[in-house]
Amino acid sequence: MSLPCQSVRETSSFYTNIGASLGRKTQNWVDVNLYGHQMTFIKSGKFNFSNPNYVFEGKILPSFHFGVILDSETWNSVYKKLKEQNLDLVTESVFLKDKTGEHQSFFVKDPNDYMLEFKSFKTPKDIFNS
Repeated sequence: MSLPCQSVRETSSFYTNIGASLGRKTQNWVDVNLYGHQMTFIKSGKFNFSNPNYVFEGKILPSFHFGVILDSETWNSVYKKLKEQNLDLVTESVFLKDKTGEHQSFFVKDPNDYMLEFKSFKTPKDIFNS
């Protein structure tokens, strides 16, 4: 799940205090490993749907989304299946190329306008590594 936050530092502190560990992070976002479930907090101010996007590696991405992590074979199968259904897939790309956390990713909107991100990490152990 990806959610906006007001302070990456305060959010990180809260989650580590309740037993989560931190993964990849920058000044503007942090991945949290909440008992095996990935949450990303993006500094974008108070919860406000009028700020629906952020920029990462030069691409405009949806701030509000849930991340689904798949192995590469399943990711390719899901991508092909959704593409064949003529769904509007957003930003199929490789992020963090040649860095810790390199992954291929795409987004799709569900019928409720919620965004799902499907991603597959080049090195699965890097999901929560920084």
